Order: sequence, then structure tokens, then C-alpha cells
Amino acid sequence: MMERRKLGKQGLVVSALGLGCMGMSEFYGPSDEAEAIATIHRAISLGVTLLDTADMYGVGKNEELVGRAIRDSRDQVILATKFGNVRGANGEFLGVNGRPEYVKRACDASLKRLGVEHIDLYYQHRVDPNTPIEETVGAMADLVHEGKVRFLGLSEAAPATVRRASKVHPITALQTEYSLWSRDPEGEIMETCRQLGIGFVAYSPLGRGFLTGRFKTQEDIPEDDWRRHHPRFQGENFKRNLHLGDAVRQMAEELACTPAQLALAWVLAQGQDIVPIPGTKHRRYLEENIGALRVHLTDEQLRRLDEAFPVGVTAGARYHEQGMRGINL
Repeated sequence: MMERRKLGKQGLVVSALGLGCMGMSEFYGPSDEAEAIATIHRAISLGVTLLDTADMYGVGKNEELVGRAIRDSRDQVILATKFGNVRGANGEFLGVNGRPEYVKRACDASLKRLGVEHIDLYYQHRVDPNTPIEETVGAMADLVHEGKVRFLGLSEAAPATVRRASKVHPITALQTEYSLWSRDPEGEIMETCRQLGIGFVAYSPLGRGFLTGRFKTQEDIPEDDWRRHHPRFQGENFKRNLHLGDAVRQMAEELACTPAQLALAWVLAQGQDIVPIPGTKHRRYLEENIGALRVHLTDEQLRRLDEAFPVGVTAGARYHEQGMRGINL
């Protein structure tokens, strides 16, 4: 039986591990729709309930894929999607939009692509610096009252923004990057969530795959994989970060688990209010990731990982310069 965790105080309960679906359609090399759908089906059969997508992934294609995959199992999943990162028909990024009228158009478009009557958890993907958060969340709250959305979330929002938003409507989850090599949320962000009773959804809990040990050289990254252009996967940063992967691998060998399982077990151990959503488009990696729930770290092992991965140890920024300007707003 898959472990369950509560997100927020409004009654949302999800599997302790979710499934990030982004890479099934874009960013991480070639896509195989049949394997992607088989991966979603396998996740559901193993008790994974939280499926995470967004309207920008594959410029809507990922929502359509997820919708097809869950057509016969809608009542078994908690469907999370996001709005706010606007892209053109050719995939070009057009900025962030949190204006009320856009929120409602985006939701209707997502419902149509997903082929569902409601979204369980609807996130603002990035905060729009030109629209007061009260206006954006006010429009999101209208969607709840209309029955189109059940619970609200924010992504990569600053503590002050989360507090302002929660005064308009209860926020169930904050989704932000969190892993051994991205520990930025520790401190004020986590404290704010816990004070307000907001669940925390950790994306990229495997350090965008770096912590799995799959990448020994930059040539191991496929040509059409966006990680080739990610600051932490480039040049001297890549070389400096290799020792972090080694630290995970060495302890994983001691525990007779994989590096990915150890990295996920660490995130899971940071609190019962935290739900990691590792992304994968392959059944074999999905099954490996779920094995992390059998890895229970002792206080001594957690201390050793803390020492090996102090906050700020990773070389390189979490995103390129433009991407960094859009987080923690």
C-alpha cells in the first residue's frame, strides 16, 4: 500500500511520491508516447495518485497526453496542472501572465486539453510581477467556486507573496525545486508553509537527474536535452558537481539502494508535509523511484548527508539568468 501524505489543511491527500510528467513531452530528449502512457498507467497501478503537468509543457501536448492516459482512471488520480508561463504556437516564451481574465482562459483551455471536468490542484506556475498576487489568486478562487478547480497552489513564490495569497484564499501547496543540491527553500520558505499549513511539493528532487549518477561527462547528456545548456551541467560547474554525485553513490552502496532512491529518501525524510514529484518517462525509472519509500535513513545518515550537501554547495545557478529572475517573487 502506497504511503499517503496530506497537502495543506483543506483535505487533499496524495501519494507520498508523485509523478512529474513534463519530460514525457519536452526538454529531456526524444519522446515515446506509448512508453510515457505506459509509465502513467504503471504509476497508477503502484498507488501513485499525484500526476503533475502544466499547460506550457510541450505547448499543451503534455496535458493532452496525460488526459489520454487517465481517461479510464480519472477517479484514481489527483491531477495537478499550472498556468502562467505563456508560450507561442512555435514554443517561444512570451512571458508570465497572472491577469484574472488570462487565468480563467488558461483554466478552460487546460480542462479541454486534459478532457476533464475539474482540476484537482491548480498552480500559478510563476508569479507575474506586473499583476498583484491578490488579483491572480482572486481569479483562481473564482475557479474553485465555479467547480472547475478543487485546490490552489503556487510555484516558486516568495514567502511574502505566499502570505498575501493565503489571505485571499487558502493555498494548499507550494511547488518549488528542492533536493540535496537545491536546498534553497530551507529556512523562510519552509517556515512560512508550515506556519500557514501549506504543503510543499518538491520538483526536481533528483537534481534534474544529476544525483542519479547517470551523467559522468557532458557527452552523456543527449544533444536535444536542455540540460546541456543548464548552468550546473556546463563546464567547470559540471566538473565541480561530480563529487556530489559521488557522495550519493557511495552512501547508496552502503545502504544497498540506488543513488536515486537515496536522494528521494532524503527529501521524504525532511517532513511529512513534503511530497517529491520525480519526473520520468520510463517505467523502469518509475519503479526504481518508488523503491525510495523502502529506504529509511537514520539520524546519523541524515547528518552525513547534511555535511556532504551544505546549503549552497552546488556549483552554478538553478536556472540561466532569465529563469532566475522569475523565481522567488
